[in-house]
Amino acid sequence: MADDKPRLEDLAAADEERLLDKPTGLWRGAWRRLLRRKGGVIGLFIIGLMVLVALLAPLIAPYDPNEVLIGKEDVVKRGDPCVHLFGCDSEKPQHIMGVDGNVRDQFSRVVYGSRVSLSVGFSTVLVAFTVGATLGAVAGFWGGWLDNVIMRIMDVVLGFPSLLLAIAIVADLGRGIRNTLLAIAIVSIPVYARVMRSSVLAIRELDYVAASRALGASKMRILVTRVMPNALTPLVVIGTLGIATAILDMAAFGFLGLGAQPPAAEWGSMLASERNQVFSAPHLVFFPGLAIMITVLGFNLLGDGLRDALDPSLAD
Repeated sequence: MADDKPRLEDLAAADEERLLDKPTGLWRGAWRRLLRRKGGVIGLFIIGLMVLVALLAPLIAPYDPNEVLIGKEDVVKRGDPCVHLFGCDSEKPQHIMGVDGNVRDQFSRVVYGSRVSLSVGFSTVLVAFTVGATLGAVAGFWGGWLDNVIMRIMDVVLGFPSLLLAIAIVADLGRGIRNTLLAIAIVSIPVYARVMRSSVLAIRELDYVAASRALGASKMRILVTRVMPNALTPLVVIGTLGIATAILDMAAFGFLGLGAQPPAAEWGSMLASERNQVFSAPHLVFFPGLAIMITVLGFNLLGDGLRDALDPSLAD
């Protein structure tokens, strides 16, 4: 018996070291596989470029996004971009995307709009990911009545069309970016909770979890240090794709007038304010729409690349 105790301690130490090394090896291998997938690399490049644009917006944008240029310069007619490189009179001020209906530089507003869309996308997924993963982990690991209560609440939320439920939440809380972010996060929580629960149900029966129980580890310690780190893999993919969905939802709310309020530069609200000019000045709706499309495409490509990179059956 005297020799059994050191042996158990050695096994526990080896188990701890193996579990600590496993996530590192998993993510390092996933990163290498991601870099071998063209779609994932393209998505990563697009997202990196958009993040760089958002961070350097004050340096890239030639004007303040909310600055009205009436009386400050001889602005070009709305709907007429002026690019000196393409033959526009060098004496005229340059507006490569023209000016909007309120005589503000459209390029500057598109650049600053990346800050709103990306911040909402990342913040929404962070809130939904944290709450949903926690609820799903608790429900899957403890089971019983707690599992039933949490999952039935998730079922109720899933029973409503997500966009309509988010609109109802914003209508009750009031317009604005913060309330829109909260509404989109709330309707996204059940997805993360269900995926996390299914992963936890499979992992809690594995041998290393049983070994931790045998060594006397508490349920909370097992859940936090053993189960959750190994159950997060599918949520990373869903979270990446969820950012794209959140950006689209934010644009939809902005278009409906429920998201960012004037004069904030946000792509959806820019589309809404210039939608009547789609034939007379199509570029005023084209460029914000193109920015939304490129950003969403980047996150979708990265999500697909991560899904393949994190799939053990596709490991090479």
